[in-house]
Amino acid sequence: MKKIPPVDLNRQYRSIERETAAVVLEILSSGLYIGGKPVSDFETQFADYINVSHCVACNSGTDALYLALAALDIGKGDDVITTPFTFIATAEIISRVGATPVFVDIDPHTFNLDLDQLETAITNKTKAIIPVHLFGNPLNMTRLMGIARQHNLYVIEDCAQATGAEWEGKKVGSTSDIGCFSFFPTKNLGACGDGGAITTNNPDLTAKIRMLREHGSKTRYVHETIGINSRLDTLQAAILQVKLPYLDRWNQQRTEIAELYQELLAPIPHVKLPQTLKGGKSVWNQYTISIEIQDSLQEKSQDLAKQGFFRDRLRQHLQDLGIASMVYYPLPLHLQPVYEHLGYERGTLPISEKASGEVLSLPMFPDLTATEQETIVYGIKSYLDSN
Repeated sequence: MKKIPPVDLNRQYRSIERETAAVVLEILSSGLYIGGKPVSDFETQFADYINVSHCVACNSGTDALYLALAALDIGKGDDVITTPFTFIATAEIISRVGATPVFVDIDPHTFNLDLDQLETAITNKTKAIIPVHLFGNPLNMTRLMGIARQHNLYVIEDCAQATGAEWEGKKVGSTSDIGCFSFFPTKNLGACGDGGAITTNNPDLTAKIRMLREHGSKTRYVHETIGINSRLDTLQAAILQVKLPYLDRWNQQRTEIAELYQELLAPIPHVKLPQTLKGGKSVWNQYTISIEIQDSLQEKSQDLAKQGFFRDRLRQHLQDLGIASMVYYPLPLHLQPVYEHLGYERGTLPISEKASGEVLSLPMFPDLTATEQETIVYGIKSYLDSN
């Protein structure tokens, strides 16, 4: 039985093997492994791609968020609004700089921050908003920036899953104060290890972020502030330079795969399909459906701990067929043990809690074949038809 992984990086590598191997050997033979022209060239190329004035490469998407908050002097006593339905790094970094994450529930159709609820969460302690373009699906940035500017708040976009996504024809990471990107291997533009980048049109922020990522230093051994070591490795920068010209094509392949999923899954009961907003262009880092709980099972599913059992049984069924799927995310951040002190109770953010028990991310990568997709959808249908 041929297995279908959630993502297959080997297929992508084979398509660019010669180019990648050549630049890797060039860097290894150069003896120059930190900084240098490959990093600065990539920063220029990525800034041009996002259509911003400045890009600062760094060690990871997590570090990008940290550097953004630190550069804006956000810390103890400040609140930062974000979503509870995302990877821990988004909120973790708010806590790491000493600020407090304030969670606002999500839109049930897009899984992104619910902008209808945003303004009620703003107080005189609020300093910034971190929206997440979850699964590659862009948030309504026009509306968000309008709210932020009205209240004099910074906006830091978490674009980790959305490199190349657009809102009203503009790339995510280009219209806010700062955009933060991840080049983790499974991202649309992935390195062969950790990597990240920050985009902005503000030269003063750029200079401060560059200083912060280099131990708070502009001049070697002269340290003006407390910084960190967050450089993008030269090797990773060179690999990303190879991959960047392919990104739009790979994103288009993802879009075509998503469209076929939509077509194949539409007739199947209890499967809620992902939606994009008019004006948005998703890049489908994940293709995430919701397995809506059947009426006969509703009573058993009121407890969040039990809510995901129907989805999890389907996931196990697919696993038995050799089809790997993922759950992003099984427990929303406001209910994580680390955030118990914030006082959020079950039922406080009901849409996020419901989504955590229903979402299932199906295999998604540019080289996924139509035959594999048909196999995946047949596996879903066969289970739901028998339950």
